[in-house]
Amino acid sequence: MTSTLNKPLDGEGSVQVKQDPKIKIEEGALVIAVYGKGGIGKSTTSSNLSAAFSKLGKKVLQIGCDPKHDSTFTLTHKMVPTVIDILEEVDFHSEELRPHDFMFEGYNGVMCVESGGPPAGTGCGGYVTGQTVKLLKEHHLLEDTDVVIFDVLGDVVCGGFAAPLQHANYCLIVTANDFDSIFAMNRIVSAIQAKAKNYKVRLGGVVANRSKDTDQIDKFNKKTGLRTMAHFQDVDAIRRSRLKKCTIFEMEQTDDVISVQNEYLSLANKLLNNVEPLEGKPLKDREIFDLLGFD
Repeated sequence: MTSTLNKPLDGEGSVQVKQDPKIKIEEGALVIAVYGKGGIGKSTTSSNLSAAFSKLGKKVLQIGCDPKHDSTFTLTHKMVPTVIDILEEVDFHSEELRPHDFMFEGYNGVMCVESGGPPAGTGCGGYVTGQTVKLLKEHHLLEDTDVVIFDVLGDVVCGGFAAPLQHANYCLIVTANDFDSIFAMNRIVSAIQAKAKNYKVRLGGVVANRSKDTDQIDKFNKKTGLRTMAHFQDVDAIRRSRLKKCTIFEMEQTDDVISVQNEYLSLANKLLNNVEPLEGKPLKDREIFDLLGFD
């Protein structure tokens, strides 16, 4: 048996920011971190999933973890101030803030927070995530929450932006049926595997997005032990909902829209019903290159 005394600390050997171990989200909440290649539709997925959970009667909090702070605008119908911007205004004296300064109610009661981020080329996204969770804890804003969704910037390329994994029960990976998206997904599986050594986070599954077919995703899933939990085809109503600055649940009830709504409600139900965690096995870069494509 390996001694826990020799177990490496999270972040050991790297330059990532270390989170305060005392800052944790309540055990009763279902915490989901949404990752995927930049531009793949994580914010659309997160916001519509938040709306679906709210439709199922859950109290939902969505936390956007992207400096461009556009995660929640389809829920709130506006760009809300970020936690970092608000903290800077009070010289980081968080005791001077009130919940309405940084938390905003969106569609169907979903509560929305945008972490924001440091200026380009400075600081660390992990610090921003830590400050956001700390602020929510100080104001007791997580105590009555059923579901927390972290919508995280782009691919996992540093320990800072992997910080939400330290709070999550499950990670959902959003991907399209193409090489670049699946390559990014493989990196994310590696990050989850690393975090799972010291935290409760586990891989929940894959969300296939903007893709008519899933043959390449299916190949990757079979090879690595992943599963697809939801499939959203390239439906124009989803694109138009972003332009209208609203969720898919606020769109005109056409057959396409109803189908997408039902898929989000199905995904929310699956996540609520004790998802069996996956032990994904990431591939080496060359293995992905050889695996994907046509014969």
